[in-house]
Amino acid sequence: MLTTEFPPTAQTVSRLGFGGAAIGLTNYLGQYDAAAATNRDAAMRALQLALDRGVTYFDTAPGYGKGLSEELMGEALAGRTDVVLATKVKLSSAREVRASVEASLRRLRRDSIDLLQIHGGSLDTEAVAAILGRGGMLEQLLRLRVDGLTKAIGFTSEDNNRGVDDLIDSGAFDAMQIAYNLLLQHPYEPTRPFGSLFRAKEKGLFIVTMRTPTSGIFQKWMRLVRPDDTFDYTPALIQFVLSNPLVDVALVGMRTSADVESSAAVWRDETGRIDVPALWGRYV
Repeated sequence: MLTTEFPPTAQTVSRLGFGGAAIGLTNYLGQYDAAAATNRDAAMRALQLALDRGVTYFDTAPGYGKGLSEELMGEALAGRTDVVLATKVKLSSAREVRASVEASLRRLRRDSIDLLQIHGGSLDTEAVAAILGRGGMLEQLLRLRVDGLTKAIGFTSEDNNRGVDDLIDSGAFDAMQIAYNLLLQHPYEPTRPFGSLFRAKEKGLFIVTMRTPTSGIFQKWMRLVRPDDTFDYTPALIQFVLSNPLVDVALVGMRTSADVESSAAVWRDETGRIDVPALWGRYV
């Protein structure tokens, strides 16, 4: 499937998502000046090309270049009602949530955010208890949804731990964004089965994955074990994540038109999908 439904708004969105960290963060995945005029122009062209190629899911955050990624997406996506635009609010005290969201809305040039996520790198049980407890961030997120400043709420995490389980089991969230790829398979163990992908899907959450091409780690490994290896593994890494039946959207960091063209080509090549559960079959 090339598309899926984003249930909170009943919109059809592309299963390939434009990850906004790459256009906002300086020296992210290599030397890069995000604020340089030439790079800003390239990022704008990449965003426009992504729209032209049918990408309709875009993910950003205030922390991606102190709002730069949001500004770029706000300009590129201005007036577009056919996309789902997700941003985040950092893990902080509840009283800071609304101010952060209002600042994001100004940068994004929108009256409402499609998906507002708690920006969590690592969410342990103590942090999650504070989020879910009385007076915590969840109360503020729910109020923002009632007030129309966001249409859906979610959380992001690099973990597959008790904290993530508690957020899923709370029943309060519409979406989960989790690190999952060929190397980071902890959210999905199909032979048992267990993992946060299964748990989230059982609870009806919309599932977005980040670090789809392994943030360059797999490629680095290949260069270490085979210095003369020039094979491009990125398409296979993207196909691996898109092949997972529980994944709704796979984010790929893109900052140039070439990035968009190659990623979109992989996304549209459904012949490259594999049967992920069958991949784990043994003793055959």
